[in-house]
Amino acid sequence: MIDFLKAYKNYDPAARSLLEVILLYPGPRAMFFHRGAHLLYKMKLFFLARLVSEVSRVLTLIEIHPGAQIGKRFVIDHGAGVVIGETAEVGDDCVVYHGVTLGGVSISQEKRHPTLGHGVMVGAGAKILGPVALGDGVRVGANSVVTKGVPAGTTVAGIPAIVIRGPGN
Repeated sequence: MIDFLKAYKNYDPAARSLLEVILLYPGPRAMFFHRGAHLLYKMKLFFLARLVSEVSRVLTLIEIHPGAQIGKRFVIDHGAGVVIGETAEVGDDCVVYHGVTLGGVSISQEKRHPTLGHGVMVGAGAKILGPVALGDGVRVGANSVVTKGVPAGTTVAGIPAIVIRGPGN
């Protein structure tokens, strides 16, 4: 748990202390609720899981479906308007900014939300839609719309998102 909080402190130069992060940042609160909701979801207590998720959304303005799989040291910077869908998978050490959507484009019961590798950064307002995979270290520019997979180490931006920097550049 302390590792998770340190990720916020290390990432955000405005964070003065771990206490400040715990008490005043919505991202850690949303993740605390999500960890509990996800546990209930895995226990097939779907109503209770969604109830915890809804309480979190009201308190943080961050909506994470209890079925979403979130890695370690996930940082939600600012947070308002973040939406993460049921079948989304987020790797370790990822950062998303406010207004980001990891959303679906289908109502089928299969995988319909994005998969983010480790160390992915998604800029404010970006939308990553459908069962697409973003490789490790991908960067997504603010307000971009990503509907296709992105190879590791690549930076994409725009609507629709296009490669602006390839791996190793």
